Amino acid sequence: MSVSTLASAPSVCAPLPVLGRDVTVPLVTGGEVTYAALDYAASAPALQRVWDDVAAYAPYYGSVHRGAGYLSQLSTDLFENARRTVAEFLDCRDGDQVVFTRSTTDSLNLLAAALPAGCQVFVFETEHHASLLPWRDARVTYLDAPRSPREAVETLERALAGRDPHGPALVCVTGASNVTGELWPVRELAAAAHAHGARIVLDAAQLAPHHPVSVDDLDVDWVAFSGHKLYAPFGTGVLAGRADWLREAEPYLAGGGASRKVTRRTDGGVDVEWHDSAARHEAGSPNVIGAYAVASACKALTEAGFDTLVAREQYLVAKVRDGLADVPEVRFLSLFGDDAPRVGVLSFVVEGWNSSHFAAALSAEYGIGVRDGLFCAHPLVRTLLGSDPQTQGECGSPEAAPGEKSLNAIRVSFGAGTPDEHVERFVRAVKELVTDGARWNYRTEDGRCVPDTSA
Repeated sequence: MSVSTLASAPSVCAPLPVLGRDVTVPLVTGGEVTYAALDYAASAPALQRVWDDVAAYAPYYGSVHRGAGYLSQLSTDLFENARRTVAEFLDCRDGDQVVFTRSTTDSLNLLAAALPAGCQVFVFETEHHASLLPWRDARVTYLDAPRSPREAVETLERALAGRDPHGPALVCVTGASNVTGELWPVRELAAAAHAHGARIVLDAAQLAPHHPVSVDDLDVDWVAFSGHKLYAPFGTGVLAGRADWLREAEPYLAGGGASRKVTRRTDGGVDVEWHDSAARHEAGSPNVIGAYAVASACKALTEAGFDTLVAREQYLVAKVRDGLADVPEVRFLSLFGDDAPRVGVLSFVVEGWNSSHFAAALSAEYGIGVRDGLFCAHPLVRTLLGSDPQTQGECGSPEAAPGEKSLNAIRVSFGAGTPDEHVERFVRAVKELVTDGARWNYRTEDGRCVPDTSA
């Protein structure tokens, strides 16, 4: 089915109910409008189902792994059942561990802290900073941005062929770009890594909310994702995969819960026996409600059916691309080409507009929330904009006044809870701003473009 056919077809399914779907926001031009949340790639709204599950459990909250009381035992069972639910959602292998963290960033930093001595890390410059930056204590090879999935695999194979074949190695790769939404050839990259004796970790922060992720089928060693992008609040992330490096590493945090036994030595010191389960890296009181929320979101997405969710999302992607196809001032950013498979994440620039100015006008005049800036993927966005990928810039900084050119882009992103009207309003707003300009004056304040209300 072509993109044009998808765009003209009736909606393939209804959006899933999410919190905030009826929230109204004021417009600088007067009146109010229902907020169009089109920044799912940053944080997706919580599913109503998730919120209801959390609310039902909240009165029964108790300390996990700590108490003999009924509520403590109930919470412990719920926490460990959440771990099993996530393992099923990711189709983990026997022996894989599921560690609850704070976020994708936290998960990848945990893995970085568990790398064996002398480990070489290979990472593309196209990664989100969460995947690009944690490997500070390893030997890192940064790979140039590929321009096709095949080139990505070939680039990795060449790099791995030149590595020390006797030491440990790790490849880190995204499943779906947080800038372009494009899907990466994860299975092929995993095969290349393993053929050269390396392991691979998948950053699924943008993939897991949109597509099924099977650790077993993709043959990745680890996968990391964030609950707040998976329609679950409360700051929980996941690192799931092989247990050996995690079991052999020093605990990510030292404290209660990570330790099995602590004894005093005769010399006055302390001996510690650490857990070798996931608890080894979960010291302190865990975020029980957050873990439960992630598990609830996993169940909700599985029950909704990813085939249905993907079909609807592709319908919305086509609505945006076809709706703006006749606006030459709009240029979408892409590594692999306009026809490359992607999730509901699209970044673009508008000729003659500062990106921060354009995003501010979408918000203030149309009630549409998008993201502008470098999206915590500075080298990638610089490459896509044709500037030096090493140029420094602050995340989200407009770097120019309204009306002046900036080296940033605009990102629109959506998912399972996005209604047709939000996407249609976005397309209409882009066309009106390009044709007629903003209806309000804007100024830069604290690094952000905002409506000028001083008059």
